[in-house]
Amino acid sequence: MSTVTTRPADTAAPLPKGLKQRRLPSWAPLGIAVVSVAAAVGAGLLFGLQSKVQWGLIAALLFVAVSFALASAVEGRRQAKDRLATSLVWVCFLLAVVPLASLIWTTVGQGSKVLDGYFLSHSMAGLLDIQPGGGIYHAIIGTLEQVGLATLIAAPIGLLTAIYLVEYGKGTLAKAVTFFVDVMTGIPSIVAGLFILSFWLLMLGFDYSGFAGAMSLAILMMPVVVRSTEEMLKLVPNELREASLALGVPKWRTITKVVLPTAVGGITTGLVLAVARIAGETAPILLLVYGAPYINNNPFEGAQSSLPLYVYQQYVNGNAASYDRAWAAALVLIIFVMLLNLVARGIAHWKAPKAGH
Repeated sequence: MSTVTTRPADTAAPLPKGLKQRRLPSWAPLGIAVVSVAAAVGAGLLFGLQSKVQWGLIAALLFVAVSFALASAVEGRRQAKDRLATSLVWVCFLLAVVPLASLIWTTVGQGSKVLDGYFLSHSMAGLLDIQPGGGIYHAIIGTLEQVGLATLIAAPIGLLTAIYLVEYGKGTLAKAVTFFVDVMTGIPSIVAGLFILSFWLLMLGFDYSGFAGAMSLAILMMPVVVRSTEEMLKLVPNELREASLALGVPKWRTITKVVLPTAVGGITTGLVLAVARIAGETAPILLLVYGAPYINNNPFEGAQSSLPLYVYQQYVNGNAASYDRAWAAALVLIIFVMLLNLVARGIAHWKAPKAGH
């Protein structure tokens, strides 16, 4: 009987010397980046380029070109193409991050000048626009009430529409609903404001109010809720539905007791992101809420303010005091939207299935 000897799985035959491929060291990308930045700074100073953006573009081009050239000389054309694609991805990433970081840096630097407890707890009532002081308490109240009412309107409608499209929708009606949801997703916010203006204010004769602005925000929010909820419901395995129906459970009860609880994490995340999407809208609020320098706790009667509208109005005033207030309100709005996004990520992480369960 012949015996077959096998090499242990954890030992591998060494590659012949001629088959070993040369590779750039692991620190090569960082070194190339440092050299590219230094060369770009030197070129900018030598040729008198004043814009730091030009320096950055020169550094990016040098980084991509040098990475490709070195990889071609050392690793070969195939690896050089891979290095080229990786370099382009990093450059595009930095091109997207740098403006965002610059925006946050500028907003924090300018907005922190007047952002304090007094600014958050007072309104602009009885204060001239050219005078320092004042606050955004009335704008915070308006934003919370308008966004809250818009959520109460849009969330159930968007949720029920998504359930219809995924669980019941077939034929012409479902295709028509899907088409109009796609159309609503891309409409400018000013169109939603003009629709409510013509219908609610001009045709029905109601006055400016926070509720009118909330209705326009709800129009902008509904397609986002429908799309996010629809995608989350599609991720629920059909086996869960079939098992429930096989036990004789009615379809409506299967949806409420099986489908929705399974997708509740993703649905809640999409809802929070939709709230963050409408929190910074200015155009419909400018048309329908009109703005007020005093505190109005009733969103159904009289003009109100909001954070985006407050930023716009203070900037239009065109003096140093109003500019400071505009930057501070913009910083508060950014913090508010950032907190909503963090809440959405936290909900998604909390509801994500754990390994082993």
